[in-house]
Amino acid sequence: MLTWNLRRRPGRTLGLVLLLILSFLVLRRYLNPKVGGCDYEGAPRLNWSTRLPLWLQPQRLGLRTKGPNFMLEDSTFQIFGGSVHYFRVPKEYWRDRLLKMKACGLNTLTTYVPWNLHEPERGKFDFSGNLDLVAFIQQAAKIGLWVILRPGPYICSEIDLGGLPSWLLQDPNMKLRTTYHGFTKAVDLYFDHLMSKVVPLQYKHGGPIIAVQVENEYGSYNKDRAYMPYIKKALEDRGIIEMLLTSDNKDGLQNGVVSGVLATINLQSQQELKALNSILLSIQGIQPKMVMEYWTGWFDSWGGPHNILDSSEVFQTVSAIIKAGSSINLYMFHGGTNFGFINGAMHFNDYKADVTSYDYDAVLTEAGDYTAKYTKLRDLFGTFSGIPLPPPPELTLKMTYEPMRPSFYISLWDALLYLEEPIESELPINMENLPVNNGNGQAFGYILYETTIFSSGVLSGNVRDRGQVFLNRIFIGFLDYKTTAITIPLTQGYTTLRILVENRGRVNYGNNIDTQRKGLIGNLYLDNDPLKKFRIYSLDMTKQFFQRLDVDKWSFIPKEPTFPAFFLGALSVGIYPSDTFLKLEGWTKGVVFVNDHNLGRYWNIGPQETLYLPGVWLDKGLNKVIIFEETMAGSVVQSTDTPYLGRNQYVN
Repeated sequence: MLTWNLRRRPGRTLGLVLLLILSFLVLRRYLNPKVGGCDYEGAPRLNWSTRLPLWLQPQRLGLRTKGPNFMLEDSTFQIFGGSVHYFRVPKEYWRDRLLKMKACGLNTLTTYVPWNLHEPERGKFDFSGNLDLVAFIQQAAKIGLWVILRPGPYICSEIDLGGLPSWLLQDPNMKLRTTYHGFTKAVDLYFDHLMSKVVPLQYKHGGPIIAVQVENEYGSYNKDRAYMPYIKKALEDRGIIEMLLTSDNKDGLQNGVVSGVLATINLQSQQELKALNSILLSIQGIQPKMVMEYWTGWFDSWGGPHNILDSSEVFQTVSAIIKAGSSINLYMFHGGTNFGFINGAMHFNDYKADVTSYDYDAVLTEAGDYTAKYTKLRDLFGTFSGIPLPPPPELTLKMTYEPMRPSFYISLWDALLYLEEPIESELPINMENLPVNNGNGQAFGYILYETTIFSSGVLSGNVRDRGQVFLNRIFIGFLDYKTTAITIPLTQGYTTLRILVENRGRVNYGNNIDTQRKGLIGNLYLDNDPLKKFRIYSLDMTKQFFQRLDVDKWSFIPKEPTFPAFFLGALSVGIYPSDTFLKLEGWTKGVVFVNDHNLGRYWNIGPQETLYLPGVWLDKGLNKVIIFEETMAGSVVQSTDTPYLGRNQYVN
């Protein structure tokens, strides 16, 4: 039998020992350097399990708990996180925002995953371009950031329907965020697709994802006790093996706990911190504490104030959270923009839609610029890094361009001639149930209802969210949540009644998400008699929508345009396209499109007065600008290198 005689082979023995020592040192350097420090970059980038033989592979324990501490491998780990939503930031700027996060002293990125954007139609998935989740996570890894993923399916996030697809509401019995079969069947199919992309990016597979959140703030909803265990199992059955977390605010913490899942808290004040930490201790004993959402500011609603949070208060609260031994995630580190029609809404007493900007008064501005909060927090987190932080990247250039004067115009009524044929229906159909988009209904934008009336009377109905009422082409009033009836003046003969309804954003938080259907809901009445025989136009204003409005369909702007209308112009840009902010003084309410990018809504009721236009969406030379204006147009569109979000915007 062959045996080793080490005494006869001292050279070989020494070589093997040295090889083992060297291998151990290499692995220590790349797989376990100062895990809580901001200098940690190796493991997120390198999958050593594909490069080393099994006998040299390290044990990958992942993020776990040990008493009051998080552990990553054999080192204590304090999470210093920040939230950035890839779907609110142009892909070309992801690296810039994440480098600024790293330079602030943070070690972990958190992000939501919006189901409604990734599956716009049943079974049709989009993870391309600005929705390339895998590329975003890989970019974080290259920069040296860990990732906590928040895949929902419900995410809140001030996004339409909390990130749930509107086609779910085609089912009249739908019960969102429950174990109702129609909902779980859709979740299962979505998770099948999503998790196939996410699973390989987990820490134990060599990726940067160290934890995954189970749903979002379910304790404040709490309609089905079987729901959260179902979501937990749905994640685990599809290969999620990292630490699972829940996240709840003060209204839901007691009801949001799930067995085998670490509870975390959401808050903004030091008073809440003390109270919620006490509740956590009573619920789950001695476990690591984490503030999953420390709200660095707040979102704005149309017609309301611009919300701010003083930078000194932010510094003091973050300091208190860290001193209490808690991990923290800054929500938001960088908010970005509700491009297109993706903004959400709140509806408790009154319906309030969120503005286009998701600046949030966050650590970075909507355009990624530094704030007083950034400077103070960088100094704070820098004291924990152990080494000097990397220098903050240079700011992206901002530019003021020459005013853009629209040259061409087409009224909505004339544009109807070139759009798809209207849907004929005996009764009104809500937006979600329109037979469009391969049977998936309409998710966003406007919808126009036409019918013929023969007399005057009182017009009434449920309009969601804001309906402009016209007789032929003459505007006569609004129908909305507060105004549910208006008087139709005396008419002669056949008259076309038109109602242009805007979906201003579905509610993203609260107990009424099941009722977020848009358009005309139920019958429309004239003197209590239901109107019939409708022609319905889907006005989703996508790229395909505008392709039907060829250049030869437009005319020069008349002295007195007919509204609503589309206006067409060209923004001239020099050799270096740069970020800017469009200012629409003299315009009333509508939407702006630049080079087929939907910048979002504007409205002169404020607080937001400028629209962010990323320089990466501009071309050298002339850039196509289309404005849909509902009521009254200005003569020019100005640009500025400074945003204006409200009168309090400069307070830090």
